Amino acid sequence: MAQRAGSEPSRRGESGFDIPTVYGPGDVAPGLEERLGEPGEYPFTRGVYRSMYTERPWTMRQYAGFGTATESNRRYHQLIEAGTTGLSVAFDLPTQMGFDSDVPVAAGEVGKVGVAIDSVDDMCTLFDGIPLDQVSTSMTINAPASVLLLLYQLVADGQGVPGEKLTGTVQNDVLKEYIARGTYIYPPAESLRLTSDIFGYCAAELPRFNTISISGYHMAEAGANPAQEIGFTLANGMEYVRAALAAGLAVDDFAPRLSFFFVARTTLLEEVAKFRAARRIWARLMREEFGARNPKSMMLRFHTQTAGVQLTAQQPEVNIIRVTTQALAAVLGGTQSLHTNSFDEAIALPSEKAARLAVRTQQVLAYETDLTAAVDPFAGSYAVEAMTDEVERVALELIDTVEKRGGAVAAIEQGFQKTEIEKTAYGTAREIEAGERVVVGVNRYRLDTEEPYEPLRPNPELEREQAQRLDRLRAERSSTEVNGAMDELRRVASAPAGRPGPEHNVLYPMRRALAARATVGEVCGALREVWGAYVPNDAF
Repeated sequence: MAQRAGSEPSRRGESGFDIPTVYGPGDVAPGLEERLGEPGEYPFTRGVYRSMYTERPWTMRQYAGFGTATESNRRYHQLIEAGTTGLSVAFDLPTQMGFDSDVPVAAGEVGKVGVAIDSVDDMCTLFDGIPLDQVSTSMTINAPASVLLLLYQLVADGQGVPGEKLTGTVQNDVLKEYIARGTYIYPPAESLRLTSDIFGYCAAELPRFNTISISGYHMAEAGANPAQEIGFTLANGMEYVRAALAAGLAVDDFAPRLSFFFVARTTLLEEVAKFRAARRIWARLMREEFGARNPKSMMLRFHTQTAGVQLTAQQPEVNIIRVTTQALAAVLGGTQSLHTNSFDEAIALPSEKAARLAVRTQQVLAYETDLTAAVDPFAGSYAVEAMTDEVERVALELIDTVEKRGGAVAAIEQGFQKTEIEKTAYGTAREIEAGERVVVGVNRYRLDTEEPYEPLRPNPELEREQAQRLDRLRAERSSTEVNGAMDELRRVASAPAGRPGPEHNVLYPMRRALAARATVGEVCGALREVWGAYVPNDAF
């Protein structure tokens, strides 16, 4: 970045570059017009659509799910009545790990951080009274993504809704699980095979469904800075593209359905720059690295969630201001959909009032401000354009480092991304502890006594009730039908990967097993038998 007299840096950006106290023309590199392009055109710096929000606002998608499918269904109806235009399903930890609610390892976790889904019966209850041809649904599920996606399709079948009318996103990003979250099941190679099978299946059966949401959000929640968030996320994206190509899929057949998932922090200007840099990098990678020709293959479409890690249990109402600022960053950065966190989520599951207020925050931004009046209003800003270039530079350096280590999977096995994120998280924690990074209500402007707050608590009888439902299901279903489908699933999973065609795709026998009322745990267990379970190398 160019420096001028009187523009000495007063602070450093989250991504590590210096921020001058005053920006001017000399801080923006030559060739800005080419780097910008037009909205809806390569390299998509200014947004993936020409009109962006001027014709309709972003999708207001609220993340929710807790306890039983019945309880979550009630919350979904409340959100829809409050004006939510898209649902986002949170699953409990046993479901995320591919275990049924009645196995010992699930004890104490059923329905705690999301909804418990064990079978097609639970999925039918979850979406009871919600027409799936009229709502867009995002599912935050990774290692068992194929299972939950098929259960969703089976519910739609029961409603008479064909696959070509279903819209939404399945997260299906297992690589970031090895880096930041830990809800993996199978080894990386087998996980990538499952991802490719989902790409192929959806191309044939669910053509409007986004097959993956390549996620930087969870890396950011683990401590990654903005450049690390997009650098490591796009490196993972490159790995998924290569896996799909190796499986015989054509890039322009699957790439238009790839999507991304990022965080929005309170550092508004750098966050806007981050989103713009990510679009530009991905467009160039898809065109130059992978030979994409369809403009839709080069578009980085993304969902944003406000930063859960920046919410505080102290003075929780202050989180309303934080979330509003983060939502502004996402909208000004050109997000396609947005979830705004509830102000009480640092304490417990959000209350109904807090969840409704989170929706209202988006509605005020969309309908009471002029944010939707113009496309990319920060275009040409000295500060934002210079920051966009800086975030892009740092992110590209990280992508290059990952590539030199052999790609995302090889770097994961070496512990590279995890170690870099942990270093950043440690530095941030030290800055907060020392008071160098202000967190209102935590290390500055504290109260002597916090006001009492009564959190939403899950039903303590949930595990017993869920186990009873599983007992009834296993007694009622046809064991012969289930066992036959499961045997076919094991046979297809045992065959070598990389062969195109539905007869080699594990999702087809998986769908038959789930339709016969096999459980999530049984299906994931069958694949564990064939592929094994991933054991991390903790030597690094």
